[in-house]
Amino acid sequence: MTISVHRLLAVPDWRESVQVLAGDVDRLVRLARPMAHDRSIEPGELVVVVQPIPATDWRVDALLRRIADAGGAGLLLPEGGLLETTRLLAERLNVPLLTSTAPPLDLLISARMLLAAPVLDRADLVLAVHDALGSRVRPPEEVVTTLRDLLDAPVALLDDSGALITGELPHATEVRVHEPVPQRTRLGEGILLAHPVLLLDTTRPALWLATELADRSAARADVVPPALSVAAAAVQRWLLTNRIELERDARSRAALLADLLRLDDEPTADLRRRAADAGWSLGGWHIGIRIGTQSAVDTVARSREVERVLRAEGVGAVVVEHGDGWTGWATSEQEPTADRVRSLAAQLRAATRELRRTLDVHVGVGRPHPQAEGLATTIAEATDAARMARTRPESGRFLHVDQLGMAQLLLEWTRTDTFEPAARTLIAPLRGQPGDLVRTLAAYLDAESSIAETAAVLGVHRNTVAARIERIERLLAVDLGHRDERLALHLACRAVTLAEGGDPS
Repeated sequence: MTISVHRLLAVPDWRESVQVLAGDVDRLVRLARPMAHDRSIEPGELVVVVQPIPATDWRVDALLRRIADAGGAGLLLPEGGLLETTRLLAERLNVPLLTSTAPPLDLLISARMLLAAPVLDRADLVLAVHDALGSRVRPPEEVVTTLRDLLDAPVALLDDSGALITGELPHATEVRVHEPVPQRTRLGEGILLAHPVLLLDTTRPALWLATELADRSAARADVVPPALSVAAAAVQRWLLTNRIELERDARSRAALLADLLRLDDEPTADLRRRAADAGWSLGGWHIGIRIGTQSAVDTVARSREVERVLRAEGVGAVVVEHGDGWTGWATSEQEPTADRVRSLAAQLRAATRELRRTLDVHVGVGRPHPQAEGLATTIAEATDAARMARTRPESGRFLHVDQLGMAQLLLEWTRTDTFEPAARTLIAPLRGQPGDLVRTLAAYLDAESSIAETAAVLGVHRNTVAARIERIERLLAVDLGHRDERLALHLACRAVTLAEGGDPS
């Protein structure tokens, strides 16, 4: 068995104590032996000087020449001052010259063990990881810290989108989260290793455990994957345990929410205590939120993502897994002002856009209502708004209940035999024009003439929206700043949208 000097340098006790002074560390080592004056040096031999040797001892230079002539693998000396001429000689002969702060005899033993049985290094690391993590369920932060200390390298846990959960990883974006297999990626002089963490009966990894091996550690890349697998199993244990707790908690919260929604009188003391235990405030003013999604979505598993997105947009709300989606509400001690309601709606609209990057959701928002009995009212409003938002792509699948009232009114008005032909005639000049002008107009009016909001809904640049609006005004000969003309066009767009099954183009 042969290994390179570079691979030897990746062994933990070598990595921590050996310094390379000169020479090519890619040289192959076939055997490692202590220095003996009465024998010859063999090709591929790493000569280890176990006794201290004076820096000025001429025998060091002579030994280097003997190693070079015999095709030896290098020379390891105890730490001590060496002459610069000795280092230059090793450089010229291209013989690896190493010094160690650890006892050379110990390093000799570990080198011989690695040469005799390379798998022992892998087994030692696996056992070390197993002993450190044990069978106890540990949080991901502890698993990552333990593995980082054992590997002496950056380690991180990523979610299924590649976002960092805990730890550090300079090149986390290099993990290919769409490929659910262990990965090994070359990073210049380093290597990125990633291992998927799977839940039972799933093929898509729930998490990724990854590490980066740089410099000397990269030579040990063949040893680390089994240890990464053991650590991934520890994360998997935590996931499964956590999942059971989440589902138990979700059932409890859903049951509590159901009791609150059925409330037709003052909440009982027991109900108030359960709400307090859950951290829910029944007093104050509540604004209901309903986030609907597909029935196939695992709402328990995706709850944290929903909560994270809401927090990122500045929305502090209780979120409960409820039917096909989530029901939530934001609570404030005082009645929220109109500005505060508009601000919250804007934050929720932004959160809807963010969620829709990975989830097919439709979101509705209720009006503010006070106390426990108002909670059911505002959630009912939010649910109605969400139901209608589901059929309103031009609104970005988001509706506030105040918009719902107008939508219902428009719905009734546009169901007459005379209105629909008139509506078609009104927006006829937009038909056949490039740029999807009817849909742009509908989205623009739904967004209360906000260019930025319309651009976000349509997924185009705001300059594109501005140009289209200017063209719409020119083609229709209208001023969209005039409220009567805006109302007429809004009705016309709605009538055509409904008549054509939701596609206004």
